[in-house]
Amino acid sequence: MTEKTRSPEFHLAQNALQGLRTDLFHDAFAYRPLPPLSPDAALVQWLPGRIRRFAVWFPHGVVLAMAAFTVMITYAGMSGGYGGNDLIEVLASLVPATTVALTLVRPVLAWWLSLAVTPFLVAVGGGVDYPWSPGSFAGHTMVMMVVAARTRPRTAAWMWILTTVYSFVADAGGSHYASNSGALAVVSGVAVALVSLIAVNSNTRREVVAERTVTAVERDRRTLLEERTNIARELHDVVAHHMSVVAIQAEAAPYRVENPPPELEQAFATIRENAVIALTELRRVLGVVRAEDYEAPDAPQPTLADVDRLLDNVRGTGLAVEKVVTGAARELPQGVELSAYRIVQEALSNSLRHAPGATARVEIGYVLGGLGLRVVNGPPTEQAKPSPGAGHGITGMRERVSMLDGDMTAEPTADGGYEVTVFLPVPADAPRTADAGDAPKTAAASPDVTRPISLDKPAGGHA
Repeated sequence: MTEKTRSPEFHLAQNALQGLRTDLFHDAFAYRPLPPLSPDAALVQWLPGRIRRFAVWFPHGVVLAMAAFTVMITYAGMSGGYGGNDLIEVLASLVPATTVALTLVRPVLAWWLSLAVTPFLVAVGGGVDYPWSPGSFAGHTMVMMVVAARTRPRTAAWMWILTTVYSFVADAGGSHYASNSGALAVVSGVAVALVSLIAVNSNTRREVVAERTVTAVERDRRTLLEERTNIARELHDVVAHHMSVVAIQAEAAPYRVENPPPELEQAFATIRENAVIALTELRRVLGVVRAEDYEAPDAPQPTLADVDRLLDNVRGTGLAVEKVVTGAARELPQGVELSAYRIVQEALSNSLRHAPGATARVEIGYVLGGLGLRVVNGPPTEQAKPSPGAGHGITGMRERVSMLDGDMTAEPTADGGYEVTVFLPVPADAPRTADAGDAPKTAAASPDVTRPISLDKPAGGHA
């Protein structure tokens, strides 16, 4: 026979009782010290610096103040129980205050003790209030408020339910005419509900902030990976071009020497073979970083010689831009030239996006130790339109500069514009753009740099 399916109500009751056992019995003696406030909390930030280090203990001070207030209420509510013994009354006044203070370290245990000492306080007080003396009324309510702020709403709900059950059971077994069970149930219920709502709202806000922080970190990380992937795709073409030149020169070198020795021919053959292998591996790497919609470029990667054409295009969009070149212009390594071009391109794109109507200036400085770039735009004269997806340009520029061990600053100017300053170091003995010698240099005649060069068999597909 199959086991009878339990009803949803049964599972609900079972889960509720399981929560009761977990919250109020298994964790009754759990040590949970109240942590201090974070130094970044809003309550702490607006305080003067001298008292800011003490403000982190503000929650502890509030709980201790509640305990002191409970002492005063308890002692004032005493009405001559036990023959009016002052010592017993003083000690009895400290009991509910102790349970309130205990919530700082063991909140659930403090609630149990507060409930357990309630009959004792009624007997000592000797008043007409039953089953809650003024001290236990105030102390137990404060204990539940603190516990509700420090635990989950389910725990606070169970505490209120058991407290209410105790109140009405004590009423049923007593002979007092004046009962304050209903008053305690209402007052404590409202207080616990308000505290629980505030605690839930605070926890929700913290979780939202944490989720936003994680999302922002992941977005920045994804953006960084995307920029690095774009740089890798571009540098693939640069490296493949150089390796193609190596393969061509190694193929042609033996024919430039009359009667070359076999060792020399074998050395050039090995160089060419290794260059072809390297090109094949580059093509595989590009396949890993290629996007689904990626198309292999059909033109060489741009260099600083193409900046003038870039500026013409930018002027066509309405941005007035001028170029200034200082120092003796010279040919730089192709990776440096490509990165410099992309940095100028991205800086001008940011100017178009964030400073419509402004003027821009591009400065290129050739110095002995490298290349200096400065792109600055003035303040916008028109309202900038929202640009979805923008904001990654600075990340890409920084990645290119970091790749070349350069320095970069990007910051607003005093007049409301923006300035990007970059220095790319280039050692004096750094190899310049590769020259294939007799190999054609035009884009139309040069070999496809995305394919391994082979004179024995057709080249493979686009890398």
